[in-house]
Amino acid sequence: MIEAPFILIIAIIGIALVFDFTNGFHDSANSISTVVSTKVLSPRNAVIFAAFFNFIAAFGFGVAVASTIAKIIELGVVDTVMVPYIILAALTGAIAWNLITWFFGLPTSSSHALIGGIVGAGISAAGLAAIKWSTVQLVVAFMILSPLIGLMCGFAVMALVLNVTRNANKKKAESHFKTLQLVAAATNCFGHGTNDAQKTIGIIIPLLFSIGYFGVSADVNNLPVPFWVIMIAYITISLGTLSGGWRIVKTMGYKITKLRPVHGFAANAASSATILGASVMGIPVSTTHIICTSIMGVGSTQGISTVKWGVARTIMWAWILTIPISAFIGFMSFVMIRLIVGA
Repeated sequence: MIEAPFILIIAIIGIALVFDFTNGFHDSANSISTVVSTKVLSPRNAVIFAAFFNFIAAFGFGVAVASTIAKIIELGVVDTVMVPYIILAALTGAIAWNLITWFFGLPTSSSHALIGGIVGAGISAAGLAAIKWSTVQLVVAFMILSPLIGLMCGFAVMALVLNVTRNANKKKAESHFKTLQLVAAATNCFGHGTNDAQKTIGIIIPLLFSIGYFGVSADVNNLPVPFWVIMIAYITISLGTLSGGWRIVKTMGYKITKLRPVHGFAANAASSATILGASVMGIPVSTTHIICTSIMGVGSTQGISTVKWGVARTIMWAWILTIPISAFIGFMSFVMIRLIVGA
């Protein structure tokens, strides 16, 4: 393939930021659906609240998740000329799936869509050797484990709260939990920023490497992250969050189970603990999956029948299909790019 012109590199960074923006409006529901559905904050105030804590996450927890994403493409194996086109095709797959699921109000994972897009585009470009499969296996393992952890944590936190407050005055306790829910939601928004904004950073890094930004002596396994990349990624995801994602807020806040402030607190506390733990370990997890299952775990303490499992099954099918479909779109996008640009 011919070397990508500089203007195309700039355009691909712009498209990466579009993905970051769609991640913000798609995943804004993760942290604010509970505070909106319990009427602790108005929708307008909730998105401002979420965007603020998304942004300040830029100044904590490092860039371990970004480093993991950057290593999915085997930069030592793939011809650097192909890297910009692989990233362009990967972003096409991820953004397409984000928009499809947003339209239907399905809270799927932007993270897994991006990873699926990278895998499909990488295989299309250079075969199986283009992908670092140990990293993909880690992601897939936690695609299964992290929602289960969120489910169990949600159930455990809610059960603990019910036990501690069983003799408390309900009206007074409800008032306290409105405040506690805001604290937990703020932590969840912060966690969302530490994990999700870094995924865009992680896809820009290989792009910069492909144009020699880090120099000829750069270690492909330990590429540095420029401060300007961190800033534009966090600003963009925060702006996306400000735009809201009301279709998904409605699904998560109202259709899974009936929530009160105490439930919102437990769900946000459980999900934020799970997400922050993953961010520290550099594991790119789905914040969407975790908050969804945390809500299910919280709802289950009131009885299995209180959770609308039909809605939950629809969501889970969308989760299962995310990586395969985004990978297929990424694969076909690279095929089209190759036809346009030339082998």
